[in-house]
Amino acid sequence: MDEHARTGHGCSGESRAGLLARAERLCRERGLQFTPLRQRTLEVIAAETRPLGAYDIAERLSAPGRRVAAVSVYRALDFLTENGLVHRIASRNAFVPCEHSHHEGEGVVFLICRACGSVDETSSAEIERGLDRTLAQAGFRPASRIVEIEGECGACQGREERAGEKSSGTASRSDA
Repeated sequence: MDEHARTGHGCSGESRAGLLARAERLCRERGLQFTPLRQRTLEVIAAETRPLGAYDIAERLSAPGRRVAAVSVYRALDFLTENGLVHRIASRNAFVPCEHSHHEGEGVVFLICRACGSVDETSSAEIERGLDRTLAQAGFRPASRIVEIEGECGACQGREERAGEKSSGTASRSDA
């Protein structure tokens, strides 16, 4: 992967305050409304360490006696996604913050850990070139270029290796 590799979830190049400031600036520049619901939805997503679905977001936004409808959250999510402020993880139907601006036409690769649920984001010139060749051969023009790869993150692999070492170390001692 290249210089855009991320750690944590989503694009972790910008603080929560920076993400909100970028959202406000983007809306001002484009003449869009950054409504309270859109802002609060972005804040909820940015505050989490895992991707969130619309119903989870609606629950976090709701107050006693004042339920936020999932359909309203979906509209806010559509706005945030269209404007590059959040990413949708299709395989999870969940959302993560995008805390940096992508280059025009830049593809996104999500690395999704099955063990802990973390989502890392990266982009790769190599993958982009391969996709370009494949798309050209197929005569296909994509609307988006998002690749999701499921597996196990380095932290979970390390935990598994340490657990394996402990259990094999224990077995060795009991054999002695």
